[in-house]
Amino acid sequence: MPSNMSLFSVNAILILSTDDRSRILTKYYSAPHAPPGATDQPGANPYPSVKEQKAFEKGLLEKTNKQTSDVILYDGRVVVFKMEGDVMLYVVGGAEENEIMLFGVVLALRDALAILLKNSTDKRTLIENYDLLSLTVDEIIDDGIILETDPVVVSSRVSKPPTQDIASVKNIDLSEQGLLNAWEFGKLKLAERMRQL
Repeated sequence: MPSNMSLFSVNAILILSTDDRSRILTKYYSAPHAPPGATDQPGANPYPSVKEQKAFEKGLLEKTNKQTSDVILYDGRVVVFKMEGDVMLYVVGGAEENEIMLFGVVLALRDALAILLKNSTDKRTLIENYDLLSLTVDEIIDDGIILETDPVVVSSRVSKPPTQDIASVKNIDLSEQGLLNAWEFGKLKLAERMRQL
């Protein structure tokens, strides 16, 4: 059991293409209180440069390409992954992290994307809907801290606009008379402000 108790548990979340080994989305996290530049601390980012990240990702793709299991120990890190179509979804944690918790994160990501993209989780669809992909990852993980693992909750947060904004949009009159009224109201308020100065 680590002596340093922290909510920080995810070092990286990676979504990589298996066809051309390209990056679709990669996010590396560092613990909020780790000393800068330290790579041997628990929670410190061991891959600070893009070159090191790409080397890690290349090796990870090669190792997991023919794996039948969903959890491996690679480069001193616990890596859980799922293959969906022509993409691989990875969640990377420290060697001391709970594999079941990390596996819950990768399942939440997979299932939330399946709900949002109507079971069409492939490279082309993910790139076309990159905004939903990025928001989904941000709803599940924030700076390496797991926030939510229920895919229904995550997909509802990503896909619905706030309800208080919808009510105000319905009351806007966009006819010619409505726009003239808005113009007159603006002129009136501006004149009042000018008189106050």
